[in-house]
Amino acid sequence: MAQRRLTDFFASRRPGPRSASSRAKPIWSTPSPAKPEPRTSACMVGGRRKRARQPAAPVRDEPSPAACRRLRLPADTVSDPGSPAAPGSPEHCSPRKKTKKAAFSAGQLPRVAPQEDKVPSKVTSELKSCLQRAQELGARVQKLRANAQRNEAGEPNVLEAERHPAEPCGEKVPAYQRFHALAQPGLPGLVLPYKYQVLAEMFRSMDTIVSMLYNRSETVTFAKVKRGVQDMIRKRFEERNVGQIKTVYPTSYRFRQERNIPTFKDGIKRSDYQLTIEPLIDQEAGNMAPQLTASRLLRRRQVFSQNLVECVREHHRAFLASLTPPMVVPEDQLMRWHPRFNVDEVPDIKPAELPQPPTAEKTATAQEVLTRAHSLMSPKMKKALSDLALRTAEPSSPVSPSPALPATPPATPPAPLKGVSQDLLERIRAKEAQKQLAQMTRRPEQEQRLERLERLPELARVLRSIFVSERKPALTLDVVCAKMVDSYHVAMSPGEMEKHVQLLSQLLPDWLSLHRIRTDTYVKLDKAADLMGVTAQLDRLAHVEAL
Repeated sequence: MAQRRLTDFFASRRPGPRSASSRAKPIWSTPSPAKPEPRTSACMVGGRRKRARQPAAPVRDEPSPAACRRLRLPADTVSDPGSPAAPGSPEHCSPRKKTKKAAFSAGQLPRVAPQEDKVPSKVTSELKSCLQRAQELGARVQKLRANAQRNEAGEPNVLEAERHPAEPCGEKVPAYQRFHALAQPGLPGLVLPYKYQVLAEMFRSMDTIVSMLYNRSETVTFAKVKRGVQDMIRKRFEERNVGQIKTVYPTSYRFRQERNIPTFKDGIKRSDYQLTIEPLIDQEAGNMAPQLTASRLLRRRQVFSQNLVECVREHHRAFLASLTPPMVVPEDQLMRWHPRFNVDEVPDIKPAELPQPPTAEKTATAQEVLTRAHSLMSPKMKKALSDLALRTAEPSSPVSPSPALPATPPATPPAPLKGVSQDLLERIRAKEAQKQLAQMTRRPEQEQRLERLERLPELARVLRSIFVSERKPALTLDVVCAKMVDSYHVAMSPGEMEKHVQLLSQLLPDWLSLHRIRTDTYVKLDKAADLMGVTAQLDRLAHVEAL
């Protein structure tokens, strides 16, 4: 083998024009089936083909294509001898042979058959959500247009009515004031409304402050009383509350407007008028000045409370007269309010007028100046002005007489009661009124007895189960009461349970009997008696007692 020269090496490495055919890469490149045929001008840029952007394809609900796909060419391209081999041939498996065999010009690129694009399901769901959103927006636009038309016609807005429902006029009273009467402990009675009890507390505090100032011979002014009362009850105390106290108890104080009272304050001058308060006390025998003692304060407080109850009684009488049929309850027998009489909705007490400081005549407005100048006019001028006023007051057209109001139609029964006999309704209403009357005139002792009678059927079942479990003919009263307290669902003391057992023995002596032997009391029960008959008899007795 001949040795090469060094010059041949440098000649082969010398820069110069190279053959484009020897260094050119094959133009064939597998086009993407999802993209259209590329343009001819953009195929050969630096020996590489430039891909075009994918145009917007129509949306179709098809599954997404696989990640690896085979090249599918049309039949004419495969039959061409210069085209690449068909899939599955040996040449198709060897890309190096395919590159050496195929070299195409720019105009001889194969055309790939267009295939149907497959759209993912994610895009379909997004389009469906957008369509649903558009429908909702369209419905809302129509609703807003309808509301705008209603506003132009003067009708209320539907959206605003939904967002802000109608509320009662005025400030809403808190629940602890609206339902104050229902939360009172103990047996129901003639309970006062919350605002009346607050007024009674104000009177007690005011009487305490006035007694302290009056007993040491100090002039009692409203400014002093207001500060002391507000410190005691932690509520606002104003002249309006003093007027309410005067309405409820007119003979409690004497009110005057006085001046030249030392106040030792920069805000109030000595020459200003101030409201003074003087308690009215019965004169005692002797020359000593009366004092507001503790017994007198207590008596005045009781009188004020009785006057408050009397105010509520007046509203209660008006409520009973408005019922159908009207009810009349003697005042000395009324023990509680009517069940449907809402005590906390009683109107507030109207404040009485208090003395006001005298006002000096000052002309502050033009109307006052004209009124004063009217007295300086001559009689002729007054007559001319009165004639002019009469002429201007005459109406231009005769006033048509007002049509007579139609007579009030008779009361018709509500829709659910149509077809029911009127006599039956009257009997039901009379029976209900009789039951409510008995409930209002029931005394506290009778109320306690009725509550015990209502508990007796359940206590009879508990008592019989105790005797059955103990398997003894008789038990001591202490043991029976202790076991009944543990078994009954309402908390009760053994002493109260003993009263129930004694009442049960009084009503059913044949079924339950008490025997006193030495220092203990024994309870004997008839186990053979029918328990259902016993409970039915107790229910009947409780029903008779309630009437």
